[in-house]
Amino acid sequence: MYRRNILITGGAGFIGSHVVRLFVNMHSDYRIINLDKLTYAGNLANLKDIEDRPNYTFIKGDICDFQKVSEIFKAYDIDGVIHLAAESHVDRSIKDPFTFARTNVMGTLSLLQAARGAWEETGWKAVHGTGDDPVECRFYHISTDEVYGALELTRPEGVVPPFTTKASSGIHHLAYGDDFFREDTRYQPHSPYSASKASSDHFVRAFHDTYGMPVIVTNCSNNYGPYQFPEKLIPLFINNIRHRRPLPVYGRGENVRDWLYVEDHARAIDLIFHKGAVAQTYNIGGFNEWKNIDIVKVLVNTVDRLLGRPEGEDMDLITYVADRKGHDMRYAIDSTKLQRKLGWEPSLQFEEGIEKTVRWYLENQDWLDNVTSGDYMNYYDSMYGHRG
Repeated sequence: MYRRNILITGGAGFIGSHVVRLFVNMHSDYRIINLDKLTYAGNLANLKDIEDRPNYTFIKGDICDFQKVSEIFKAYDIDGVIHLAAESHVDRSIKDPFTFARTNVMGTLSLLQAARGAWEETGWKAVHGTGDDPVECRFYHISTDEVYGALELTRPEGVVPPFTTKASSGIHHLAYGDDFFREDTRYQPHSPYSASKASSDHFVRAFHDTYGMPVIVTNCSNNYGPYQFPEKLIPLFINNIRHRRPLPVYGRGENVRDWLYVEDHARAIDLIFHKGAVAQTYNIGGFNEWKNIDIVKVLVNTVDRLLGRPEGEDMDLITYVADRKGHDMRYAIDSTKLQRKLGWEPSLQFEEGIEKTVRWYLENQDWLDNVTSGDYMNYYDSMYGHRG
């Protein structure tokens, strides 16, 4: 008999696979059920090392399939949800907003209704064995900082950030504006992706306000690390530098993002699931603001060095292309609530994290080659082949 039965959606994806691995390894008394549709970004090879663990179960399925989701709640006596399944790439949302609305909005609603059906009559509690204390049910929804809109680039040369963490004390420790996204920042989504995530956030909070469902929402900054599908900037460019393909940089590369190492994010999710307050929102950021062009240069230098090439030799691969529609200028998260309330902060400076990340991709080139074959190249050509 397991103490808890946790449903993790999207657990074969980038962030999800790290969360599944952490929960399976750290909580042997929990049964972890991984529900994933295995779209292009979901890959069971991400979890090869834990696939035979006794407390781990994989189920292939679509979160939009309400009947199947409800059956999973009943069959596995689910008492907690960590909801990561989502369409997440802005460029894809611009081309196909319907898919994003279906998965991110209707899929979330399907999960909420299934959880309500399983938990409401028992007072949002679960008992798994005779004599056991009731377990408080919990629906934890992972969202994005993009729902907040964009911040101004008021400090184009950068200033010392107002944060004191290991992550913000690296070689590069700059903030590019005076404002930061906080938990009470109003929503102002600018892309179909962020609009779909904003809608799902509102549904989660509405289920708390209407039905009393115990929910938590977190909004995170850009993640990076192993197992990320190479449509996202860092793995895309590592792969392109490896093959000496052009590095398509939107606009002049001045857009700023805050970067969070994925294993630090997984640690935060574990902490918040267990100790976060119901009906609260927590921002999870890396305290690491970087201009896109500066990241690209770091990647070129790092990949060249690790491949034994003269450092910086491949800078001529940088190719400035037409900017993305509605491209937000700056994202920067203030995670001090999470730091003060629960004691979390990132463990790595960006320079450390990017070194680990590049090494992983170069040491796992078979994984990269597998996920970048076939349909991936058709997608890549459709996204970047016409830009110039």
